[in-house]
Amino acid sequence: MILRAVLPALLTAITLVGCAQLEPADPVPVPPSRPERPPAPAVEPAPEAAEPEPESKELSAYYDRIEQVLLVQGLLRQDGGGPDTPWDARRLADTFLRLAFYEEYAPNGGVLVARETESRLHRWEIPVRIETRFGDTIPVEQQTRDRNDVIAFTRRLARVTGHPITPTTTNGNFTVFIVNEAERRDMGDELRRLVPELQNAALQSILDLPRNNYCIVFAVDPGTTGRYNRAVAIIRGEHPDLLRLSCFHEEIAQGLGLANDSPRARPSIFNDDEEFALLTTMDEQLLAMLYDDRLRPGMTLDEAEPIVRRIAAELIPGES
Repeated sequence: MILRAVLPALLTAITLVGCAQLEPADPVPVPPSRPERPPAPAVEPAPEAAEPEPESKELSAYYDRIEQVLLVQGLLRQDGGGPDTPWDARRLADTFLRLAFYEEYAPNGGVLVARETESRLHRWEIPVRIETRFGDTIPVEQQTRDRNDVIAFTRRLARVTGHPITPTTTNGNFTVFIVNEAERRDMGDELRRLVPELQNAALQSILDLPRNNYCIVFAVDPGTTGRYNRAVAIIRGEHPDLLRLSCFHEEIAQGLGLANDSPRARPSIFNDDEEFALLTTMDEQLLAMLYDDRLRPGMTLDEAEPIVRRIAAELIPGES
């Protein structure tokens, strides 16, 4: 089983969201009449990736085993939901209210504790520009696949939300890092540069990320108004393909404003059971609700609930 957690940084303007997993109970064992043409310019070979350290190699083998265990258990589904996972307007609205208006962790005495607390609606009002960056150990071929996956997902999110969300190669305000273990631990200065508001305890929770946390995202609301203007996602470079893609889907989607998880969110990636690896049809509806013009950043649950239920009924007409 995998636990996905929302970890608010020890600063009210920043929310951290993580994807963590429990150790599997039963691990399984385990790409001359005319002038001569001038010579073609030399083509610089693509730089080789730096050699990963032994710890990173061990983590790669570990996450390979994790992915195989989950697949054997029938998890990490990629079908978007089917006849076995029905939902209606009431469930859609209930799920949205739980995901958008609660946080799973809260600061307590300088540390983060598992305590679900009510929050306000958060989302982006400015265009989202998603930039993908890689550590030196990530092979060029993997970088190409990852970048294409992020671009494709970015376009899907723009279509679903109706919000301007675009990929970019520079000056992004939503940065997705794909790095190995040593590279992530060395990101302190870079994270401080991107997010000066990040407090020490929150920074350490990122740099010291235990191996049972797959990936993490945090988004910044500088005026505590519910309006995000910066987000950073960190994805482990040691992940195999499906876990890697799953992290892209969940962390980027949660960085748009659905920061909580719920055991009743099904079929959904916003759940602790890891049944679904990729964004589902229900998740698309949840994101469409989040960016509906009838909702506003900073709204309380009580203010938003009647509007949310009307939107859900429009998305899924009929008795619920």
